[in-house]
Amino acid sequence: MADMTKGKHANIELITGDPKKAINKLAWPMMLSMLLIMLYNLADSVWVSGLGADALAALGFITPLFMIIIGLGNGIGAGANSLIARAFGAKKDELANNAALHSVVLTVIIGIVIPIILLPLIPEIVVIMGGASVTELCMDYSKVTFGLLIVFLFSSVLSSILRSEGDVNRATIAIAITAVLNIIIDPIFIYYLNMGIAGAAWATVISAGISCIVMAYWIWVKKDTYMNLSFDQFKKSKGIVVEIMKVAIPSTAEQLIMSGLTMAINAMLVIVSTTTAVAVYTASMRIVSMAMIPLMGIATALLTVAGAAYGARNYEKLKTSFTYSIKFGLVISLILGALTFIFAPQIALMFSYSAATAYLTPQIAFALRIFCFFLIFVPFGIAGSFVFQGVGKGTSSLLITIIRSLFAEVVLAYLFGIVLGYGEMGIFAGVIIGSFIGSMFGYSWARLFIKKLKIKFGRHVD
Repeated sequence: MADMTKGKHANIELITGDPKKAINKLAWPMMLSMLLIMLYNLADSVWVSGLGADALAALGFITPLFMIIIGLGNGIGAGANSLIARAFGAKKDELANNAALHSVVLTVIIGIVIPIILLPLIPEIVVIMGGASVTELCMDYSKVTFGLLIVFLFSSVLSSILRSEGDVNRATIAIAITAVLNIIIDPIFIYYLNMGIAGAAWATVISAGISCIVMAYWIWVKKDTYMNLSFDQFKKSKGIVVEIMKVAIPSTAEQLIMSGLTMAINAMLVIVSTTTAVAVYTASMRIVSMAMIPLMGIATALLTVAGAAYGARNYEKLKTSFTYSIKFGLVISLILGALTFIFAPQIALMFSYSAATAYLTPQIAFALRIFCFFLIFVPFGIAGSFVFQGVGKGTSSLLITIIRSLFAEVVLAYLFGIVLGYGEMGIFAGVIIGSFIGSMFGYSWARLFIKKLKIKFGRHVD
């Protein structure tokens, strides 16, 4: 029992201690965790691509919708993570406990209500996005994933609760189990059981369900987390809900905008080309998203560490965590960008291994070599967004995303691709240039925010 208690306290001492050490220790398990999540999402794309370009395009149309809802779960998790970290920084353990319990209750309510509202609307949304020809395939996938949405939301929030107290290792273990399971059972459901694209959906749902069971066991059966999450400790608080939603709503809106960006790009690609262009974009962006995982791991670590530093009013630590995460991320993005550029043809084969999709190989490889430049600018913008989330200013993070995605990427993609007539290449170029503009804005704003805090309140050291 003494060792267990020591381990619990060590996690809290980590997130409230040296920010560089905390980011290093938290980021790597988070990177692995997110890599595993992406791998089992990628498994869907890889196995579904064997069904043909229409099935892969259908997945491309549904993915942004799905990510909007997953973004809601991530948003609640981010809101809880931010509040819990700030509470630990301010040495308010009871507030941390209650914040975690509120996030669980919110997740259950949302997981039940949203599918009832959303499922009937999906066919019309798919048609609006330009996917009329693959609507039936979209619905085969959506009925399962959206109908059982609660498992994805619950898994996301429980992971955030574990991360918020520095316990990233067990969150990673749970996800590792589900990732391996999904990769194994995907082809069984899709091909052996002859369920097609619906089989991919069932495999993903079952895998996420395992994650929920494992983490729920640790929290409510084994009861060896630092926080006390027994529901007899729950004290209804409007203030806690407001604090969580101050980050959750903007964070969800960010995912909505990002998914809206994907929808807009898909629609523009259909205008200048065909659904084949959507399949190419879907495949290439899955790989780019995979390469962004280390950057997201660093940023998620930054959210926790920045929240603890802000709660303790230690703005020197806040600055250190911000600048260090950018340097760390930039090194990784340069390495991954170079590897993507060099091995693009080989990577493209993952999505064009069947006779039905073999013709996509050179197109996907070309898109990958363009989008690898996208990675270079990500560390700056993502650090700006996550430091604002960490200190509880979700609206500021949202504004960065709006400027980057709507005012820069979409506008420039439309200008270069459609107005100036450069087609697919113009759309891709617009996304990359827009990302650069938006990321530099986010970085500059966050840096100015931290500088003003230090000037106004001093360096405060515990």
